[in-house]
Amino acid sequence: MSLRNKLVNIFYRAATSTRKVRNLLTPVGATFFFTFVALFIIASLWLDKSLKFPKFLPESWSVIVSMPILAIGLFLILWSILHFIKVKGTPVPFNPPPKLVTTGPYAYIRNPMLTGVFIFLFGLGFLLRSISFVFIFTPFFILLNVLELKAVEEPELERRLGKEYTEYKKRVPMFIPWLRRTKK
Repeated sequence: MSLRNKLVNIFYRAATSTRKVRNLLTPVGATFFFTFVALFIIASLWLDKSLKFPKFLPESWSVIVSMPILAIGLFLILWSILHFIKVKGTPVPFNPPPKLVTTGPYAYIRNPMLTGVFIFLFGLGFLLRSISFVFIFTPFFILLNVLELKAVEEPELERRLGKEYTEYKKRVPMFIPWLRRTKK
């Protein structure tokens, strides 16, 4: 069995386990994700300092540019989480909603929470005035997430939710709403 299949099975077993197990795994998954994000932030700031990258925006402009980006990202994250909570799920793949969520931002993109995180990270990069965070680490973070989604989370969702998810996946784009028209 390949590593990919093993990971899909782990996610599937966790997502379909008892509520008690899912609730125990939720903080583990959240901690892992936020640690991963924090390491990217720390590494980018370290790289900027080590390579003596200049701050790419004046300090006053960094706040002006970053605040709307941060607000849009945070709004999308919170809007997405609200729709998961409404159906008694969490953003953590080990404790997902019991059914496919297609309301709110999920009507337009399959991964609005991650899209919000990506937007938020770009805003944070502008706020920190970090060249490597905006142009290296955030794009790399996006790439790693796309690879993980394609290799593990989407196959698990197809296995757990079946045809409903497959059809949803065909009509709703992954991250950017206007890349594919939604068929009604």
